[in-house]
Amino acid sequence: RMAAAPPSYCFVAFPPCSKDGLVVFGKNSARPRDEVQEVVYFAAAEHDPGSKVECTYIEIEQVPKTHAVVLSRPSWLWGAEMGANEHGVCVANEAVVTREPASESEALLGMDLVRLGLERGATAKEALDVIVALLEEHGQGGNYYEDGNSCHTFQSAFLIVDRNEAWILETSGKYWAAEKITEGVKCICNQLSLTTKIDAEHPELRDYVKSQGWWNGDSDFNFSEVFSLADGHLACCSGRESLEKQGGDVSAQAMIDVLRDKDSGVCVDSESFLTTASIVSVLPQDPSFPCIHYFTGTPDPSRSIFKPFIFVDDVKLVPKVQSPSFGNDDPAKKIPRFQEKPDRRHELYKAHEWARSLLENDQDKGQKLMRIMLDLEKQGLEAMEDILSRTEILDPAEVVDLFYDCVDTELKFFK
Repeated sequence: RMAAAPPSYCFVAFPPCSKDGLVVFGKNSARPRDEVQEVVYFAAAEHDPGSKVECTYIEIEQVPKTHAVVLSRPSWLWGAEMGANEHGVCVANEAVVTREPASESEALLGMDLVRLGLERGATAKEALDVIVALLEEHGQGGNYYEDGNSCHTFQSAFLIVDRNEAWILETSGKYWAAEKITEGVKCICNQLSLTTKIDAEHPELRDYVKSQGWWNGDSDFNFSEVFSLADGHLACCSGRESLEKQGGDVSAQAMIDVLRDKDSGVCVDSESFLTTASIVSVLPQDPSFPCIHYFTGTPDPSRSIFKPFIFVDDVKLVPKVQSPSFGNDDPAKKIPRFQEKPDRRHELYKAHEWARSLLENDQDKGQKLMRIMLDLEKQGLEAMEDILSRTEILDPAEVVDLFYDCVDTELKFFK
């Protein structure tokens, strides 16, 4: 039996379920427990004709212009688990297992496709088109983990969101189907969820599954029934009910609360997996307001704080949430790969390890620290709500250091 896919959860809430004309997006990234995630920003860039871009395992053609992106990613790879671009597009992926074994041959990882979609798509639909075109051209495959002893491969599902709509894209090899969402609450997790409502698909999808004998063409075409393993298709999303209970009030805070919930299983903390990083994004449907993206940059959202980031020109970089770079000496770049594991912890990650041992060893001190941290987070959330309720246009100078200052303050508390 194939190894289980890591149980990440992604959510989106649209009005009327969410507050005041906001689209709210969130993801918990469940990964191997000791893996470090960093938060990195790449400015928009222009590229010479004919230039290439080196993804995690393969090199592909670069495009003339890439958008500015902010990403939360396992620090050994090129792509991302989740992130956003300057145009208010957010993308998150899920590893999924389908009846088609995922390829061990090195190609694009689902995580590379997250970053490529963000760098090249100015809307959710454009990002989707980018991802499926690259899938067709290069395929998906290669090790999902930094593990020299065995190759863990998965197919990919994506939640792609902008201020107006979201797309759920599910793939198996180069074949795919997608559903468009414009209202209500949606959740995707580590198994297929598309059924008969399909708004876009690979042109040869139905012929292919008929040729495999997976569908006879007489019944309604149900993507997850056709592609899931016999025992693999269960109702997945335990967090959706909690968001629906908010009754039209889903806000950044409500999404954060859902991501912190260990009882529901959304906040994963198991023997093999941990929520190693989280994101919440608030996308106002009115384009005169800025999108706000909150990142933890540290494991376990129930013990981390969500810090806001807003795209402006010359946004200040935050080295304290960036892992050390090993350049071409990185064992992830050498063949055979992953022969050793370098220490990829960034400064904030190390500070968190210290705080975690405090929480475990000195309950009183630990809880006091947690209260201070949550208070800091609340100040950030309130300041962002203020920005979204103003009539005047945001002055970029006001937020150019925003994420930097939040990380800095957090580190000071730990010291």
